[in-house]
Amino acid sequence: MIEIERKFLVKSKDYKAEAISNEKIVQGFLNTDAERTVRIRTKGNKGFITVKGKSNESGTSRFEWEKEIKIEEAEALLKLCEKPILEKTRYEVAMGAHIFEVDEFHGKNNGLTIAEIELHNEDEKFEKPNWLGEEVTGEVKYYNSQLIKKPFSEW
Repeated sequence: MIEIERKFLVKSKDYKAEAISNEKIVQGFLNTDAERTVRIRTKGNKGFITVKGKSNESGTSRFEWEKEIKIEEAEALLKLCEKPILEKTRYEVAMGAHIFEVDEFHGKNNGLTIAEIELHNEDEKFEKPNWLGEEVTGEVKYYNSQLIKKPFSEW
């Protein structure tokens, strides 16, 4: 239940040609406390509830628990979430033994594109695509829970 991931800005749209899938995601937060977040998400016709703990010092690892819930339950819970609700399109790009999840944000976060890669350990090596930009792992302003409070358009 420990998630290990690294986050990067994306410097071109080349990932779109390499994507093996893309899907619209709508998500909100029932809680955005620094010690824990509780996220509600719809992805396609599925719903999810996720609890994330505080990140370690490097920002690479943190507790994560996720459970699939009925889409109707997720849609009802989204109405209780802090505003605004976050919308993005997620592209999945296979690169070597890994999958990059590239999130293209919409609304007040339009223009922001972030790629994440989940790893088995913090020192794991991985292939970096040419469209991958600056690493922003651990930079709190790039957390989805913070993008609802201070969107990219206000930076």
